[in-house]
Amino acid sequence: MQKYLAKSNPPETIQEHTDNLLKNYQTLKKLYPEINIDWYLLELVCLLHDLGKMNRLFQKKVGNGSGVGKEIPHGYLSVAFVPYSKLEDLGYSEDEIQVVYQAIARHHERKKDFTEQEWETEIEKLSEQWETFFYERLADNADYSSKIDEIYFYPEARIFEGENTVEIETFKNYVQLKGLLNRIDFAASAGIDVELENDFLQESMEHQLANFQEKNAAADWNLLQKYMLQHQNENVVVIAETGMGKTEAGLLWLGNHKGFFTLPLRTAINTIYTRVTREIVTDKQAQRVGLLHSETYSQYLLHEENTEMEIDEYYTRTRQMSLPVTICTLDQLFDFVFRYAGFEHKLATLSYSKVIIDEIQMYSPDLLAYLILGLSYIDKFGGKFCVMTATLPGIVLDLLHDNEVDFIQPEEKFVSERVRHSVEVVHTEIDSVFIKPFFHDNRILVICNTISKAKKIYSELKAMFPNKKVRLIHSQFIKKDRSKKEEEIFEDGQKDNPESCIWVATQVVEASLDIDFDLLFTELSDINGLFQRMGRCYRNRALDVDTNVYVFDGGEKVCSGVGQFIDKTIFMNSKKALEKCNGALTEMKKMEIVEQIYSTEALKKSEFYDELTQALNYVKSFDSYELDKKEVRSKFRNINSITAIPATVWQENKEEITSYMEILARSSKEVSKKEKMIARTNLAEFMLNIPDYLYKKSEGEVHRINRYETVIEFKCDYSEDIGIIM
Repeated sequence: MQKYLAKSNPPETIQEHTDNLLKNYQTLKKLYPEINIDWYLLELVCLLHDLGKMNRLFQKKVGNGSGVGKEIPHGYLSVAFVPYSKLEDLGYSEDEIQVVYQAIARHHERKKDFTEQEWETEIEKLSEQWETFFYERLADNADYSSKIDEIYFYPEARIFEGENTVEIETFKNYVQLKGLLNRIDFAASAGIDVELENDFLQESMEHQLANFQEKNAAADWNLLQKYMLQHQNENVVVIAETGMGKTEAGLLWLGNHKGFFTLPLRTAINTIYTRVTREIVTDKQAQRVGLLHSETYSQYLLHEENTEMEIDEYYTRTRQMSLPVTICTLDQLFDFVFRYAGFEHKLATLSYSKVIIDEIQMYSPDLLAYLILGLSYIDKFGGKFCVMTATLPGIVLDLLHDNEVDFIQPEEKFVSERVRHSVEVVHTEIDSVFIKPFFHDNRILVICNTISKAKKIYSELKAMFPNKKVRLIHSQFIKKDRSKKEEEIFEDGQKDNPESCIWVATQVVEASLDIDFDLLFTELSDINGLFQRMGRCYRNRALDVDTNVYVFDGGEKVCSGVGQFIDKTIFMNSKKALEKCNGALTEMKKMEIVEQIYSTEALKKSEFYDELTQALNYVKSFDSYELDKKEVRSKFRNINSITAIPATVWQENKEEITSYMEILARSSKEVSKKEKMIARTNLAEFMLNIPDYLYKKSEGEVHRINRYETVIEFKCDYSEDIGIIM
C-alpha cells in the first residue's frame, strides 16, 4: 500500500491519502458526534473508496503520465473491496449495503462510458493482480469473488429519492454517506481540516455586548436578540423592523455551532463580512469566518494582508465549507434542491449546520421557490434554520406549511412604537418639477423603477441645479464607477452629513446600503419594494417633520416597469392599499399591509404566484441526477444579461485592459494564482452586466483570452455620470 500512488503531482500514495481521510474522519466525528450517520460505514467507505486505483492502468498513468488506453473510473473498481458478507453478518440490510456500494462507486460522479462486460473484466484483472491482498488482507470477506451480486451493485444502478418511506430513508442515508465521504475526501486532497471548531462565537457576542455597555452602561440585548438566544435549537421565523439588530440576533441564535448566514446581494454580504470580522470576531478570522460568493478571492485580496499561500488556504477552506461561520449568497448553498450529480456534500453539511436567512423579501419568485424547498430538505435532514425579515409575505408561511417544514414563530412581531415615516401619495407619474421646490439645504433621494426613467429625472434635475450636487446610481455602470458611487452615496446618506445633495437611483439602493436621507421621492413599484425604499430615509430616527416620503402612483397610468419586471396585479393591489396611507405610517401598519398584499389569496391571480408555484413544481418534477451541475447553475441564477466592457471604456483603457488579458493568457508556470486573480479582479473593474434586450440592440466584439475565457467589447457609448448610452 505504501508504493501504490493515489496521485502523481505532488506524489501521494493511496496509504497516505487514506490516512489523511481517516484523520479528517476523526475530526468530524469529534466535533459533530450528533450527525445522523452510521460512523462505522463512513469509516469503511473512507478506507475503501480509492483502492480501485491499484489497477495496472491507473498506476501506469500516474507513474509516467502517458496515455494507457481506456481506463474505468477507479470508484467503480473500488466496489470490489466492499466486504458484503461481513456487513450481512453485522446485520446491515440490503438497502444499507447498496448505499455503501453506491457511495464508493460514485464518489467522483464520473460518467459511465464503459460496458458492464468491460467493468467485470477489469474487476477480474484486479482480483488476479491482488489475489494475496483480497484473500489475506480481507480474510473476513471469505465469499469474495470477482462477480459482485447485482442485488447490491451494478454500474447502471442509482439510488433515487423515491416516494415511499423506505426509498426516502435509503436516499437520505446515501446523501449523508456519500456527501460526508466527499467532504472528507476533498479536505484530504486539499490538505486542510474538514471542519474547524466553532468555540468562539458565544464569547465574541459577549464581548460585543460589553463593547456596547462601555458606551452605555444600561445596554443589553433587546427582545428580538433574547428571543433568538432562547430558541437556538429550533427553526425560527421572525419579523423585525429595520434597526432591531438582526445581525446580532442571528449570530446569537447560531451560538457555537456551524452556520451559514445568507443574504441576497453581494454588496450586503461584503458589508456583513466586514462588520463581523472587524467588530465581532476580531481574531483568527481566516480560521473562523468565511465569505462565499462569485468574487470571494477578490474580496480576500482586498481584506487580507496575508501572503499568497495564506489567502489560498483561506479561500480553499471557504470553498470546501470547512469554516465555522460562512456568509454567503443563496446560490452557493441552495442549488442542491435540483439534486444534480454531486450535490450531496452540500446537503450532508447542512444536515448538521444552522442557516440564517436574512432579507427574504428581496428574492424573486424562482429563488423564493428554491429557498422554500431548500428549507424543507434542511429540516428533514436534521439541520436548523432561522428566517429574519422586516416584512414577510404571507404566502411564504403557507408554502412552508404546505411543504411540511417545522418551525416556530413568536406570538408578537418585534416592532417599536416609533414612527419614522409620514407619506403623501401623489397621483401622477414621477415629476422633477414637483421635486424641485423641496431642494434646499437638505439631502434628497429619488428612486425610479427603471434605469431609463432614472436617467430622465437625473438629467432634468441636473439642468435645474447645475451648481449643486446631483448624482445618479443604477446597475449599468462599470464596476469601479459603481463602487465609487456606492461609497459616495453612503457618505452623503449619513444623517449628520451637512452637505446638501440629490441622488437619483433605482432599486439598487433598496437593500444593503445603510443610508438615511431627509426626503424620499419614489415611484410605486410594489408595497414590499416601497417599504424597503422608505428604509433609506429616516432609517434610524423618529419622525420630526410633516412629510418625508412622497410616493408617485402613476395617476391614471401605471408607473415605469409595471408589466415588465413589476407584477401588475401586485402593483394595483399596492396602489389601492396606499389610498389609506396618507400621513404617519407605523412599522406595524407596514407589516400588516405586506401580509395583506402578499397573502396567498391576494396573489392567486398574479404572475408572481404563477412563477413561484411553477418554479416549485418545476424543481420537484426533476428526478434526482437528471441535470448536471452546469445546467443547474444556469437555471438557479436565471441570468438574463451579458458581462461586457463598453466600447468607450475599452478604447480609453485599452493598454491596461490588454495587460490584464495577457496575464490571464499565461500558463500557471509563468504566473502565480495570485497574479492571475489580481489581473481578473482588475479586469472586472471595467465590466458591467448588460441586459439581453439591450445587448440585442447593438453588437459585441469577442476578444479571446485563452481556450476558456473571452471578454466582450460592447458597442455603446459610456459616461461615468450616466452609465451606458445607447
